[in-house]
Formats: sequence, C-alpha cells, structure tokens
Amino acid sequence: PEFLYLYFALQKLGVIPVLALAPHRRLELDHFARLTDAVAYFGTDEELGRAVRQSNPSVRHIVLMNELLPGPNVGSAPPVDIDPMDPCCLLLSGGTTGVPKLIPRTHNDYVYNSRAAAAVHYIDGDSRQLAVAPLAHNMPLACPGVQGFLMHGARVVLSEGTRAAEILPLVSRHRVTHIAAVPALYIRWLADPDVANHDLSSVELLQSGGQRLQPELRKRMAEVFPNAFVQENFGMSEGTLFFVRKDLPEDARMETVGIPVSADDEVRLTDESGAEVPDGEVGELTVRGPYTLRGYYRAPAYNVRQFTPDGFYRSGDLMRRHPSGAYLVEGRIKDLVNRGGEKISAEEVENLILTNPSVRNVACVPYPDAVLGERMCACLILREGTTLTIESLREFLVDLGIAKFKCPERVEIMDDFPLSPFGKVSKKALVEGMSNTGEPAWS
Repeated sequence: PEFLYLYFALQKLGVIPVLALAPHRRLELDHFARLTDAVAYFGTDEELGRAVRQSNPSVRHIVLMNELLPGPNVGSAPPVDIDPMDPCCLLLSGGTTGVPKLIPRTHNDYVYNSRAAAAVHYIDGDSRQLAVAPLAHNMPLACPGVQGFLMHGARVVLSEGTRAAEILPLVSRHRVTHIAAVPALYIRWLADPDVANHDLSSVELLQSGGQRLQPELRKRMAEVFPNAFVQENFGMSEGTLFFVRKDLPEDARMETVGIPVSADDEVRLTDESGAEVPDGEVGELTVRGPYTLRGYYRAPAYNVRQFTPDGFYRSGDLMRRHPSGAYLVEGRIKDLVNRGGEKISAEEVENLILTNPSVRNVACVPYPDAVLGERMCACLILREGTTLTIESLREFLVDLGIAKFKCPERVEIMDDFPLSPFGKVSKKALVEGMSNTGEPAWS
C-alpha cells in the first residue's frame, strides 16, 4: 500500500517518478539516476539507496518506503499548477539496447490509457480487482489497473504475494470480480491441489498479458473460474493496448489478443521497407495514437530509429491480422527474452558477460519453459584454458549489480557460433541447435 500512497502523492505534487522495479539493483538504478538527474531514492533497501546517492550527486534524499505510514497529522499537499501535457511518470521500456529506455507518460495520455482500457474491461462501481503483479508495471497500474478501478469508484485488493495459498483466500474473502496476471501465475494457481476448496464464483473477468495465453490454459481457466470471461490483452508501456472483447467471434476470442482499445489508434503492419503487408500476412506492429509515446526520454538517436517520419512507433513486435479484424502476435523482431512477462534485453546481458575474463564471445537466446514461456540461455565461446559454470556466471553478474531475474539460467559451451548469410551470429540457428538438456538454475 505504501507504493500507492507515494505514487498518488507524487502525482498531486507534480513530481515525476521513475518506476523502477523492486528487483533492480545498483546497475539499473545508477543508469536511471544519471539519465534523469533524479533527486530522491524511494525504496526499502537503505544500503542500496546510499550506494546510489554516493555515485550520483543529484540524489539528495533517501526515503524508506516502510516508513511511509499514514497518520492523523498528515498535512495537505501544497497547491501545484500541473500541466496535463507534462510527464506524470517515466515507465521502463523492454528495449533491446542496454538497460531499459525511459518512456514519458503524460497526465493526459495516462488517464486516457486507463479510461480506454476500463471501457472494454467491464468495470462498474461494485467491481473488485485483485492486484497481484508488481504495481510499478504498466498493466497492474494503468491497463486499466489500479488507476482504472479507482476512477470508477471500484475497490482494489492488494496481495503481497503470488502463491496460490495467498491469492485464493483473498478472492473468496473479498468476492473479487477481476484478476490481472501473467500466464505463468495462472498455471501455478490452477495446479495447486487446494484450488477446488475455494469459492471462485465471484470472478467475472480474468485478464492475461505479458506472454501468449495458450488455448489449453485458457480453457482450464474458464473451468476453474466458472463465471469468468478470459480476456487476453497485448500492451506495451509505450502506449497502444489490444484487448479481446466479448463480442468477438469465438475463434478470435480463443486465438487473438483482440483489437486496439481506442478508435483513434492507427495500426499498420509493415515489412522491412516500411510498406504495409497484405491482410493475413505477418508484419511489424507500427502504430500511432492518442496515448502512444512520441519519443523516449533523452534518447534522440534511438528515437530516429524507432519512429517513422510521420510519427508512427516501430514496436519490434510481429503481428498478423485475423479475418475478424483482431490481431495475432507472431513473435518479435526485438532481441528480447520474455521471462514470464518480464522482457530482458539480450544485448544488455551479453555486454556484461563479455567483461568476464573467461569469455571470448557470447550470444544470449531464449529457450522454452512450460511455466514462464521463455528462459535465457547464454551460449559461450570461452578463452583457451578457461572454464565457466552457470553458478559462477550468475555470481559474476549479480556482483556487477544486475537484477537477478535477468541472469541466464543455463549455459551452452560452444567452439563457434553459426553465422547468417550476412555474417552475423544466427540466433535462430543457435536456438534450433541447442541441446535439450539442462535445467534452469533457479525458478
């Protein structure tokens, strides 16, 4: 709850939060502080806050979140004149180059984002949402998320954990109507032997995002939550949202991520030359709209690559248009690993691994996982006479200050990498040629 007290207080004051994630460590936080000239650290780790302040002179304040408890003597906020077109927060991108880019969301576009999503999420004043995912993420915060439910006078139930033993009692106790989570969490809840012992009949809608929802899981969700509409959505912190709606044909409800939430979203599926592909063919999602960003924060060179001259955002996601007019996700151009909805830049991790004295070359690629969708494997070419285990590689990366969830969970030692016809490392061939052995280092 302290996060929400802080977030809404900062909105009223016109202070712009950088919504870093709880697992982020010194490497990521130093980057955000340098890029934004941040003046304060809000968190729960005082030692980490002091380390960030020591290396970033702009950071003058450390505020520990567990001390932000409301009391009877809390004063009112001073009156502040806020421009609705100013940023209300800086979200993190799932960018492929280095640590995440920062996405400025304005007060206007983020309010619109939540209202437009809420309009196709079937919310009213009696709705009760269970917030499970970390609230600094775009989906649980604003798609429609906490913002969308509170705007409708609805209730939000916060869960501090994600295990079935924590989630299922909250659903029955508070008569939860809406749940938003990633497929990896739904898989774990449905597999829990205690799931049948809880009254889940109040749930009207199950929102799923972050990774593709397989049809088998969708059917199982509908069985365990007998009154719930299973709603898949596709979204990005940069803006545009797609939601499955009840009035779509059954095949579109089962196979697609739906249609954009706004009538003013302009969607193009384009080929490598930027030309639109014919209906039914795969192309890159290229989009412009009222709540989609116009440029990353302090990244002019990157913006030139990511936006067309007429202002369309090149998302790097591959889609195909369904005959119903809805859209199917077919993969991505981005060099990302989608670990349970967390997008990890392969290049960021590769650059850190290359600083290890045992490594001559590295390529990080995804491998399939039944629960998380994908995990990361580091394919390594080692220097002569050296060895490197997954345990020592993980320890090396954590010591550099990287978030633990970004670390590879498997290594493959190779003599050489396959190359594409253009002379680049063929990650497609690496994925196809990896052995089927090797367990993840941690879950």
